[in-house]
Amino acid sequence: MKKILKTAVVFPFLILAFSACQQQGDISKILENEESRNQLYETIISDNEHSKQLMQAMMEDDHTLMMMKDNGELMSMMMSNKENMMGMMNSNPEMSKGMMSSMMNMAESDTSVCTHMITLMKDKPNMMGQMMDMMHNEGMMDKETMMRNREKMGIENHGDHH
Repeated sequence: MKKILKTAVVFPFLILAFSACQQQGDISKILENEESRNQLYETIISDNEHSKQLMQAMMEDDHTLMMMKDNGELMSMMMSNKENMMGMMNSNPEMSKGMMSSMMNMAESDTSVCTHMITLMKDKPNMMGQMMDMMHNEGMMDKETMMRNREKMGIENHGDHH
């Protein structure tokens, strides 16, 4: 009886393990063949939900992020069409937030990226003003320092700050 019970428990797991191995083999075969690989890409790209899932997986994968960072041509191509990039970011706020978070992490660990980001921020006085307001409101900057910095940057000082 114990032998039959063990067989009844182990057998389904063996079938499941075999089918998982078989699926991996099938996927490898699909990817080896250029035509089937391109069909797979087209299927994912043409489906909105699958595309979002692929982009999310890519943004969460350190290897993919490093590959994109190291491939200047790919990054230039992606960023060259700003309308498409902005449309994609506006239609998918989670992806946009993920990209911003990744850029902040990159800037934190790479001084040249950080310097570039700071330069970009300096060229956007309204954003700098909002950041100083936030820092003041959260107690990270006193009012006098905030006002002095706003003046140095040519940002209009508003009388409604606390």
